[in-house]
Amino acid sequence: MTTPSWRAAMASASADLPLAVGPAMSATFGRLFMFTATLIASGTLTAGDISTAMDWLRDAGCAPGASGWIDEGDAADLIFGMAPDAARTALEGAFAQTDVVVQSSLTRTKTLLVADMDSTMITVECIDELADYAGIKPQIAEITERAMRGELDFEAALDARVALLKGLAESDIERCLAERVTIMPGAKALVRTMRSRGALAVLVSGGFTRFAEPVAKAIGFDRAIANVLEVAGGVLTGTVTKPVVGSATKLTTLNAAIAERGIAVEEALAVGDGANDLAMIEAAGLGVAFRAKPMVAAAAAARVDHGDLTALLHAQGLPRRDWIVA
Repeated sequence: MTTPSWRAAMASASADLPLAVGPAMSATFGRLFMFTATLIASGTLTAGDISTAMDWLRDAGCAPGASGWIDEGDAADLIFGMAPDAARTALEGAFAQTDVVVQSSLTRTKTLLVADMDSTMITVECIDELADYAGIKPQIAEITERAMRGELDFEAALDARVALLKGLAESDIERCLAERVTIMPGAKALVRTMRSRGALAVLVSGGFTRFAEPVAKAIGFDRAIANVLEVAGGVLTGTVTKPVVGSATKLTTLNAAIAERGIAVEEALAVGDGANDLAMIEAAGLGVAFRAKPMVAAAAAARVDHGDLTALLHAQGLPRRDWIVA
């Protein structure tokens, strides 16, 4: 496979594939081509899809430039000069089982990751699974779903659900962690790859420290922030320590981490699925709704509906060969 020079590639308004595309591209052509649209699939993208997408960007007035693979068949970059909102409209949902991330080319490499836990970094909602040990999972899961859709106040909904767990044996927390909690595909690669490149990774959860701390350690986060389930005499008291970790805490955590690292907000990546994640998603340089509730998906600048969490590595222009997967 040959790679044409950048000068030759840019001489054509829609450079043909293959063209090696990565972070270096941003610095070279950032002044002319300010935006990147990344198409992410699982072995289904074709050169024809990329060509079609470039045509749609042209028709939408986005001034397309170069295009090329990050990982052939799985992810490709389209570089363009203007109208990122029009690019999203043109490309999102255009190809089956394909996620689209549109962002500035100049700040696509992220040095901070702030992530939700339940249904984002793990595949379950811990409080729902814990409720199953108390025999009340359907009752609690309904409240969880409504809270994540933004229909209920998060703090009030959390207090109501935890109250229903009063009297549950403390040992059931460890059983639930061992038997029910599964790490989301791609989570380890995302966190470990970003940290290997110098990024700070923070897990911030409206769930509980008894789950968040071991999950954070298993995945590779720098730290974890979550609610504390109160226990007395070996059973749950039905309360959590105040203040509750919710939407405001997640936003505060994001902003504090940005200040701690001395970085621009554009260098921050936030990802989550529920209503209590929306504030940090909207505030981050790249806010991603991951298999999210409708209100979150509608408000986020980027969505991942089909791929796993490694989509957020492709969104940063990182090919699979650069991932830390062990």
